[in-house]
Amino acid sequence: MIKIVIIGSGNVAQHLIMAFAKSKEIVVSQVFSRRKETINHLIDSKKITADFNDLAEADLYIISVSDDAISEVSSQLAFENRLVVHTSGSVAIDSLDSKNRKGVFYPLQTFSKNKAVDFSTIPICLESENESDYELLEKVAQSISKNTYKINGDQRKSLHVAAVFVNNFVNHLYHIGNEICIENKVSFDVLKPLILETANKVLSLSPKDAQTGPAIRNDKHTIEAHLDFLTNENQATLYKLLTQSIQKNGKEL
Repeated sequence: MIKIVIIGSGNVAQHLIMAFAKSKEIVVSQVFSRRKETINHLIDSKKITADFNDLAEADLYIISVSDDAISEVSSQLAFENRLVVHTSGSVAIDSLDSKNRKGVFYPLQTFSKNKAVDFSTIPICLESENESDYELLEKVAQSISKNTYKINGDQRKSLHVAAVFVNNFVNHLYHIGNEICIENKVSFDVLKPLILETANKVLSLSPKDAQTGPAIRNDKHTIEAHLDFLTNENQATLYKLLTQSIQKNGKEL
């Protein structure tokens, strides 16, 4: 069995705890959390510590905290020459303290509280300083996911930026669409089949080939009608920018 210590108790940490609990090859021997109550329902309270000096010996230590805290947390670890990784998509591997062997264990997915995910479908991007550590990370990743990738720091950063576009920004556009529906007394549920079909299309088509709508058709009449309808300045500005970006195929505006 591979022994793992998870440092953190946020969304990603909690989903990792649940995923590893289903693995026959991994045991989460300990979790570091300053608030036991956040993970008491996931792991025996005897395995939870709030003291860095009490961290158990393990094969792998996964730091799953906010990006800004990764460097500080890694510097507080009281041991040396053990494998320590973080789960961030944007933080460099060198942000980890050099007294330990370093790596990255980045599950590329959006995680929300009380929303279960199928970890077997989640891509896990891996990075390490040496091959033997990578082999361990790969074994750990493959115990919970069917999709593992060897990714360097620049590639991981590019994926993280791309993920912000396809996830965070898209979700914000859902929010704007929902606001427009509410303002006009229409149920957002009417749009949900369209949302699902749009997402499903890019599983078989390139995003460029899947693009539809007035912008790609250069339907000026419809575009102007939409802009006349949008009295919210922020919504109108976003509409114009996105229309221009579609028409220029994402090139410089």
